[in-house]
Amino acid sequence: MESLYGGALHRRVTIADLAAAKSRGEKWAMLTSYEQMTAEIFDEAGIPVLLVGDSAGNNFLGESNTIPVTVDELIPLTRAVVRASNRALVLADLPFGSYESSPEQALATSTRFFKEAGAMGVKIEGPHIATVEKLVASGIPVMGHVGLTPQAVHLLSGYRVQGRTDGEAIVQAALALEKAGAFAIVLELVPAELAAKITAALKIPTIGIGAGVDCDAQVLVWTDMMGITKNPPKLAKAYRNMRAEMLAAAGEFAADVKAGQFPAAEHTFN
Repeated sequence: MESLYGGALHRRVTIADLAAAKSRGEKWAMLTSYEQMTAEIFDEAGIPVLLVGDSAGNNFLGESNTIPVTVDELIPLTRAVVRASNRALVLADLPFGSYESSPEQALATSTRFFKEAGAMGVKIEGPHIATVEKLVASGIPVMGHVGLTPQAVHLLSGYRVQGRTDGEAIVQAALALEKAGAFAIVLELVPAELAAKITAALKIPTIGIGAGVDCDAQVLVWTDMMGITKNPPKLAKAYRNMRAEMLAAAGEFAADVKAGQFPAAEHTFN
C-alpha cells in the first residue's frame, strides 16, 4: 500500500489504506470540514480523512452543543465537502436522534448520507453494536467513537475525561466495536495510558482527540486548529491565530470603506 502522504495517492483514500497505515506504523491526521473552502484547502494539504462532524452545531451553525444538529442540516454540508475534495475519505457524523432507535433507523439515515451527499462512511457515538453490524453488512463503513461522546454531554455531566475509574468498560466497548466491523474508533478525552492500551489491543486504527500521542491518528476541529475558536478546549493546539488575522482584516476593510479608500482604481471597472 502507498503512503497516505506526500502525494503518493492519486485517488480517494480508502479504509484499506487506513488499515495498511496502522500495520506499518504510519500515523495520520483527520480534520473536520463543513463546507467547500476548507475541504479544498485540507484536501490539497493532503489530509487523508475529512469528517463532516456534528461539531458543525457549535462551530458553524451557532448552537451551544452538537445535540440540535439535524440530518437535513448535515447533508448539504457533507455534499459540499465531497464535491470540493478529490483525495480525502469523507465521513459524516450521524447526529443525535438519527440512529439510536434501531439499526434500521441508522441504515435509513446512513443511506441518505450516501445517496444524497456522497459520503464514504459514517461515524456514530457509543457502543451501538447491533447498529454497526447492520450498517457494515449493508456495505456502509462505520467509524466508532468511545470515551467522551458529546451527544451524551448531559448524561456525562459535561465535557469530562472518561475512563479514569471505568477504563476497562471503554476497552471492552472498543473491542466490541471492532468485532462488529467498525473500521476505526475515535477515542475522545480518555487518559493517554488507557488510549495506548486500546490502540495496542485493536487491529483497527484509533483516532485520538485529547487521548495522548500513542493513538494511530489524531483529529481536531478545524476552527480549533486554525485558532478561530474564541474559547478552545485544552485538548486543541492552534497552529495559526486566524481569529486575530480575520479581526484585523475586517477592521482594515471597514476603515478603508469609511475613508473612501476602497475600492481604489485597481478594483474599479470603467
